[in-house]
Amino acid sequence: MLGRLMQCALCLVILLTACACARREVRYEPFAPGKTIQYREVGIASWYGEDYHGRKTANGEVYDMYAMTAAHRTLPFHTRVRVTNLENGKKTELRINDRGPFIAGRIIDLSYSGAKAIGMLGTGTANVTLEAIGFAGGQSPPLRGI
Repeated sequence: MLGRLMQCALCLVILLTACACARREVRYEPFAPGKTIQYREVGIASWYGEDYHGRKTANGEVYDMYAMTAAHRTLPFHTRVRVTNLENGKKTELRINDRGPFIAGRIIDLSYSGAKAIGMLGTGTANVTLEAIGFAGGQSPPLRGI
C-alpha cells in the first residue's frame, strides 16, 4: 500500500513539474497593410527614466529615455502602441523595444518622454488604455512565445 502511494505521489510530482516548465506561447496576427491588429488592454502604466538611460534594452537597443519607446511583457518588439491616459484623455504613440514592467498589476512601462506626453510624470503611474496599432516600418517581427 505504501509503495503504491509513493508511486502515485512521484507520478504527480513529475506531471506537475512538466506542466510548470512548459512555455506559454503568445500569438499575434501578423501586420499587413490594411489589416488591423486587435489587441487592447486596460490597466496601470508606469515609467522608467534616468536609472536605465544608456543601458541595453531587451531587444539589444540602448535605452534612450527621450525616445518614444516602451516595455511590455509579451507584445513583439517594434509593435507600435497607442497609450491613452484615462484620467486626462492625453494620448501618445510608442514603440515596444523592451520587456517589463516587473511590478504586479502594471501593464506597460513608458519611457520618460512617453510618460511626459500623457501627463503622468508627477504621479509615476496612470490608468491607461493600451492598443496595438501596427509595427514600426510596416513589417511584422517574427512571432515568438514567452
